[in-house]
Formats: sequence, C-alpha cells, structure tokens
Amino acid sequence: MQNQIWSREELILAFNLYCKLDFDNIHYEHPQIEALSRLVRRSPNAVALKLTRLASADPCLREHYKQNLPQAGNAEHSILQEFHSRREVLAFESELTLAKFENQTIEKKFREQLQGIYKLTGEERRSYIRTRVNQHFFRKMILANYHSRCAITGIDIPVLLGASQIVSWKKSSKERLNPQNGICLSALYDKAFQQGLIGFDENYCLILSPELEKDCSKPFYRQHFGQLAGRKMTLPHRGAPSQRLLKWHRENKMQPTVATNHAK
Repeated sequence: MQNQIWSREELILAFNLYCKLDFDNIHYEHPQIEALSRLVRRSPNAVALKLTRLASADPCLREHYKQNLPQAGNAEHSILQEFHSRREVLAFESELTLAKFENQTIEKKFREQLQGIYKLTGEERRSYIRTRVNQHFFRKMILANYHSRCAITGIDIPVLLGASQIVSWKKSSKERLNPQNGICLSALYDKAFQQGLIGFDENYCLILSPELEKDCSKPFYRQHFGQLAGRKMTLPHRGAPSQRLLKWHRENKMQPTVATNHAK
C-alpha cells in the first residue's frame, strides 16, 4: 500500500514540477507527471492530486479556480511559504533533489548551462552553479506561467521566448526568483524591455519610450512597435507582474532615456 505521507524530498520534487508546469497541463496522463510518478514511486493520479493541492495553496490560482480545486494541507501551504521566504535556496534544493532521484550530478544535468564551470574552483564555482541552475528554474517557471507564449505577440516557439526580468538579477537578489518579476517575451521585445525601449503602464498596456518613438516614420517601428502600443499584455493566472516592479522599471529603465532626450 502506498504511503500517504509525502517525504520532504517528494514534496520538493512536486513543488519543482508545479513551478514548471502550466496549470492546464496538470493531469495524470501528462508525460512530466508520469515521469515524476516513476521517480517517487507513486501513481500518476497521486502526483497530479499533489500538484492540484499545491495550486489550492497558491493564492493566485486558488482565486481563479476556487470552485475546482481540492483542499490544500499544511505541507502544501508550508512549501509555498518557504519558497516565498527563501526562493533561491529552495529552487536550488529542488534541482539538486531532482538530479539525485535521476541518478545524475547537478553538473551533468545542467552541462549546457554550465559550460564555463571547469575554469572555476571553490566558492566561485559553487556560486556559478547556483546562479545558472536558478536562472534555468526561473525561465521554466515564467514560461509555464504564460503558457509558453509571448505576453505581447502570442508567439509560442520556445527557442524564441525569454523570461524577461523586470528588475535584473544583479540589481536585486530579493526579486531574483519572484514569479511576479518575470514576463514571457519573444526575443525582440525581451531585448527592448531590458533596454528600457518599452514598458507597461498601470493597466499592463504596452508603452513606448521617446527614444523608440524617434523612429516612428520607419517601417520597422510601425510593424513591430507602433501598432502594438497600448496593447494589454496577456496576463497569467499565477505570477502576474508586480505593479510595484513595473513602476520601478518605468522610472529606472525608461526615465533615463527620457532625460537624455530632453537634454538634447
């Protein structure tokens, strides 16, 4: 008979998959749920139920799907609260645990993300691994939140999508793995957002910087920017961008450009 109590490691693995899986894909036949069920030696139904209980403990999803979610227990509430208070630690622990259950080292599992590791030693090496692994986790989480579609254009080709940080990784350690600090954007708009050429207002509508508007007569502007100005981004059911952080982006990434224009 299957043990009804999930160990901490099992719960962490469920949390890891919950963060990386579009909520609409939480069902026992999904390949990632089947794969996790084999790792933890539980049925796909049991894994899917655990993920829906995590959703029930998630304030954003609980509000949206409140009629269709099972009741969350203390374990589900506790693991999400832990993520809120120590995101970087728990995200990395979840990846270490997953690698362990897959009989891999973290270096082997993330070899594509860790190509520069062999030049490093000691704490510098450990810090590099944590950073790259957590950045990978963040990307997976943001793409899942946005159904792997650009929030502006709807482009759904994964290799063209990025997890655009509102406040950069280097600027604030507190916001690094905050799901409300990420927006799924295709490559052009990701770059434009990071450079402060575009932003979003209090209604989540796209705004353009004066620097970009200087090119308003050019065909690329009309095609890729002008016709999208004022368009509301497609918001996720969980992890919608923080208005506090979007305001920071407008004031710190877009304002310097405005000041430069005025100085000219």
